[in-house]
Formats: sequence, structure tokens, C-alpha cells
Amino acid sequence: MDTVSPVAPPHQEASTPQLKITSAKTLAESTNLASIPSHYAFTTPTSGDQAVHPDHDDSIPVIDFSLLSSSNPDQRCKAVSDLAKACEDWGIFMLINHGVPKSQMKATVDALMGFFDLTEEEKNEFQGKHLLDPIMYGTSFRASVDKVFLWRDFLKMMVYPKFHCPPEPEGMSEVLAEYTGKLRKLARELLKGVSESLGLGPGYIDEAMNMDSSLQILAANLYPPCPQPELAMGLPLHSDYGLLTIAFSEFLGFL
Repeated sequence: MDTVSPVAPPHQEASTPQLKITSAKTLAESTNLASIPSHYAFTTPTSGDQAVHPDHDDSIPVIDFSLLSSSNPDQRCKAVSDLAKACEDWGIFMLINHGVPKSQMKATVDALMGFFDLTEEEKNEFQGKHLLDPIMYGTSFRASVDKVFLWRDFLKMMVYPKFHCPPEPEGMSEVLAEYTGKLRKLARELLKGVSESLGLGPGYIDEAMNMDSSLQILAANLYPPCPQPELAMGLPLHSDYGLLTIAFSEFLGFL
């Protein structure tokens, strides 16, 4: 799961016919769908591709959280050093031994899939009117103005300092409250390591950013099967606007 902020495409001209907005999931489940509608087809430029230096190691860094939180000073020092290099060289890293059980990650995915399996009428109750709405469901990015649609449905919730969640499906609220609470603790431990790697006290970033009242958002993206994946796009290149993004896929065991 990831937090995203893609740039909105230009508004439609007044003369452009209004497209009927349908969720990507509903469209993907249409009978005899052999190709995607034209308003989902992207033209991907190749001129912007960046060459990778032959000496560059393209393996995403791996951080062992159990070492970062170890009581052994040598292990923790090495983990902080690895974290510093990953942040400086990449800005991203894979986190292993993070303490979030696979069973809890699966329960989170199952709960969110339960929401996406609700009827369109039930889900549309949470269609956001503003980017700062505490619960927002939709498709594409801003389907009311997008000229080309993204092949995804999404659900975003503000979960801290105040927890917001749709009431259905039953049990989702409890599952997500537990999961997001664990991720919040995990994030604050990671920030201790980042703070130390900068030569600051372990609690410096936490205090400077006032993490006790900071905003936490849970974003779930659903990418249904697509008959023409070479033409469709789930998400364009973008930059997340938060201090820290923790993402996971239902197919992977790391964060």
C-alpha cells in the first residue's frame, strides 16, 4: 500500500463529452472485455528514460529492522550506517524482520478487498469531494476531470490523530486500526535511526515534527486484471508528499 500524489491532468474542455465514470474493478469484471476503452490508453514517452551507469548497483538496499532495534551497540551502529547510506543513495529501502506478522498483513489486505468487493452504490457513499476529506474512495486520480484514466481504484483514510474508516465490511475498522497503529510505532523507530544517522539525538526528528499529532494516511490501491497492460497505467511517476511512506504488496513479505 502506498501514499500517492500524482499531478492532475488538465481539465476537460466544455465541449468534451462527459465520460461515464465506472470503477476499474467493475470494468475489469465486464464480460468479454478484450481491450481497454480508449480513455484508459496512455502513450508512454521513451525519450525521458535514464540510462543506468554500468558500475551502479541496482539492488534496492535491505534494512534489517531487528538489528536497528537491537540492544547490541555494534549491530545497531551498523544498521544505522546502512540506513544512512540507503536514504542518501536511494531514498527507499526494503525492510525485513519488521515485526509485522504476515497474518496481520494478509488480514489487512483481506479487509480492504472486502471493501472493494462492496457494491458500487455502497462504495460511492465515500466518494470524496475534497482532497482533505477523511475518507475518500474513487477511481483513476480525479475521474471527474481526468482526460486519461488510471487503471486503479483507491481508498484513502486519515487514521491518525483521529481514526476514520468506512463501517463496512464488518470488522475492517478493527483490523485497520491495529495495523496502522503498529505501522505508526514502526515509523517512529525508523525515524530514530534516521535521526541518529544525521548525527542528531534519536528523538530529534520525532520532536521537531511533533509526531504525537502528525497526520497518518492509509491508502489502498486496487489494480484489477487488465486485458492490455501495455497500454494502461496504474500510477504515473509521482512524489509522495509525506515524511515517510511505508508500502507493502500482498505478494511480498517485506515493507
